[in-house]
Amino acid sequence: MNTLVLLLICMAVLGAGYVFYGGWLCKQWGIDPSIKTPAHTMRDGVDYVPAPAPVLIGHHFSSIAGAGPITGPIAAAFFGWLPVTLWVLIGGIFFGGVHDFGALVASLRHKGQSIGEIISTNVGRRAKVLFTTFAYLTLILVVAAFAAIVAGTFGAVVKDGAIDMVASETPASVAMVSLLFIVVAVVYGFFVYQRHVSTVVATICGVLAIVFCMAVGMNWHPIYLTKDVWMYIVGLYIMVASVTPVWILLQPRDYLSSFLLYAMLFVAFVGVVGAHPDINPETFPAFTGFAVDTKNGTQYLFPILFTTVACGAISGFHSLVSSGTTSKQLDNEADAKPIAYGSMLLECVLAILTLCAIAYARETGHVKGATDIFAGGISAMVATIPGCAGLENILYTLLVLTYSAFCLTSLDTATRLGRFMFQELWLEPGQVVGDVKDGIKKILVNPYVATLFIVIPGVALGMGGFAKIWGLFGAANQLLAAIGLVAVCAWLGNAGKNNGMFIIPLCFMAVVTVLSLGIIVKNQVMMIMAGSADWGPYAQVVIASFLLILAFDLFVEGAKAIRKPKNA
Repeated sequence: MNTLVLLLICMAVLGAGYVFYGGWLCKQWGIDPSIKTPAHTMRDGVDYVPAPAPVLIGHHFSSIAGAGPITGPIAAAFFGWLPVTLWVLIGGIFFGGVHDFGALVASLRHKGQSIGEIISTNVGRRAKVLFTTFAYLTLILVVAAFAAIVAGTFGAVVKDGAIDMVASETPASVAMVSLLFIVVAVVYGFFVYQRHVSTVVATICGVLAIVFCMAVGMNWHPIYLTKDVWMYIVGLYIMVASVTPVWILLQPRDYLSSFLLYAMLFVAFVGVVGAHPDINPETFPAFTGFAVDTKNGTQYLFPILFTTVACGAISGFHSLVSSGTTSKQLDNEADAKPIAYGSMLLECVLAILTLCAIAYARETGHVKGATDIFAGGISAMVATIPGCAGLENILYTLLVLTYSAFCLTSLDTATRLGRFMFQELWLEPGQVVGDVKDGIKKILVNPYVATLFIVIPGVALGMGGFAKIWGLFGAANQLLAAIGLVAVCAWLGNAGKNNGMFIIPLCFMAVVTVLSLGIIVKNQVMMIMAGSADWGPYAQVVIASFLLILAFDLFVEGAKAIRKPKNA
């Protein structure tokens, strides 16, 4: 198979899905541009702030994408490129896109609140508490992981007790670029929202500022700090970012960062078009089998493929973004389809480009981790284009910088979402934070207090061993997706709208989740019985068992709500 042919076929399929299936979903769910969104009806200048569609799609796309659609396909590539491709296409159009779009629309109809509140209203109070607790704990793990990744990316290399200045050049560059981005975002937000500079003019200036930041960061990076020091700095930053008005930091930084992602997509597309290499069946076969022996033991295509590809097809984290930050900033319901459904399908394009990069990276020896595979494969393809040979090293560095920058974007959003989850845990059905006037709940829903409850455990876990339980994240993330599908399906049924498009996806993801958690429990128990376990396997067994019980409970409650809608 030729990579260019594969890419064009996939883009055509995804484009058709957006136009036809996405358009059908709009009609079924009653998208109405005349309805005022929560960003207007509940505007508070902090979380509820209407944003122009280009700005919000930048925030949404940057938040849900991160490194997921790159690392997922790379991790699942041992099954072959064909099953990954098929799942990205089918999953993106009929699972992930429906999940993300549905979560956004449902949140718009529930005062811009999260999936937890949607569950509370349409399934039950107990189900809401279970889901919100689970989502909050999962987000602590996400914050821990991304904080550690960001700190590790920024951290200087230490050798023999001293910082190796030469080896630390790239981390220092990434850190400098990221810090400059924050400054540029604040300036952008100030001029757009306080001085009313037009979005077009501000965007042009912002993009030029991005180029300037990249140039400065690559040539001047005087800050050399260890990973541990960066962990504390990152913790302080996300603590502030979580409670800062979205218009001054979150919106503009994600919007401007999205241009890096668009540029990365463009460079990758140019590389595939220019080089259009064939996929070598010896180094990257189409299909390797339903059971593949790896260094981690035998891996089964079902359900491992569907929890590993994750963001490239469907991800529970997306529903938290759609119903957590995006719904509070949506200016017009007409923007919901391109922002939620369109961003998911654009992620699918990135996943397919990653498969093309894998094929060429294996031919050129770029196999040292996800960053090297993607950046190495794409930059090597571009270098084959006449006149572009000298760009390979520059593009490789820029792609690594771009890849790393999105970890901080996802960390920002995850922290704010964790704050929302903790606050909603204490709210009664139909309540918003402003409705709580006194008592201990008034303290717990305070945004500053709630932020401490996500940042402190997140950073502590990031410094102390999140990797030992990170293996649970794939299954936990897909459990979030399954529950998100249940929540929106139940809401549509109660609203008297067609929810049939959710039945197959939620049943499929429910089975995938349960099987994945069962396999985790089995594998960890075997490690414990072999006598080679530290605290990690014990923790995974306990947590996975809890998630199995939680999943069963929520699926039963959800099935009852879907079968017998409250307003039927």
